Amino acid sequence: MTDPTVSQHVAGDDVVLSASHVTKKFGDTRALDDVGLDVHRSELLVLLGLSGSGKSTLLRCFNGLHRVTTGRIDVAGTRVDLASRGELRALRRDVGFVFQHFNLVGRLSCLENVLIGSLGRLRMPRYGASTYPKALRAEALVHLDRVGLADFAERRADTLSGGQQQRVAIARTLMQRPSVVLADEPVASLDPENAGIVMDLLFRVCIEEKLTVVCTLHQVDLALGWAHRVVGLRDGRKVLDRPAVGLAKDEVMEIYRRVDPSVTAGSPLEPA
Repeated sequence: MTDPTVSQHVAGDDVVLSASHVTKKFGDTRALDDVGLDVHRSELLVLLGLSGSGKSTLLRCFNGLHRVTTGRIDVAGTRVDLASRGELRALRRDVGFVFQHFNLVGRLSCLENVLIGSLGRLRMPRYGASTYPKALRAEALVHLDRVGLADFAERRADTLSGGQQQRVAIARTLMQRPSVVLADEPVASLDPENAGIVMDLLFRVCIEEKLTVVCTLHQVDLALGWAHRVVGLRDGRKVLDRPAVGLAKDEVMEIYRRVDPSVTAGSPLEPA
């Protein structure tokens, strides 16, 4: 759990990510249904909802991996829904993505995996940590130290535990020097102790680096413990949007309630 004095942190006024009336269809399936959302600088926002509620789809709309069917997406000054391929490539250099399954190169050292995060700033591909500029190697070591793994720099990534691999993945993301971090179920495969370590890392880089972090989770306790704000999705619609401070677990669990449409009128979790 975070320091209670730190958890009261207030995000910046400037909006870094914005979704306006976003709908995304896959064939006849409506994955997102008229979703609106603004996320501010230095805010850690957690998306909660059942599997299939649209959480991961929304993340992928933010970085252009999915094109919205209708609506508008703005991220770090880029109109994502209208962006060209070149504009999307540039955007993705500024938007880090932390995956559930780490996506490390197992045969490479932890140091080289972190260095891969800097490739967007280099003109030529690199083979081996020693082929990267000295300044970047030093920067990568700083990030490994930040996630508590400086002593593992020369270890193969596939020899690490799941929690350690996710921490290396976060260090690699920081190596991008992003302004936005999107994390899709980053603790789904981790035990509770390692899940807490990873969430604390995301929280602290959000505060210390003034990054905007949007994270999808299933664990309500983690969301309430580390998020500044909790947004709930159900059947592609936003049904909850509240600061985490003062939000009760029972209120959040309503997101997961199977709803009879005939009795939802006036429900506090229905979209405004």
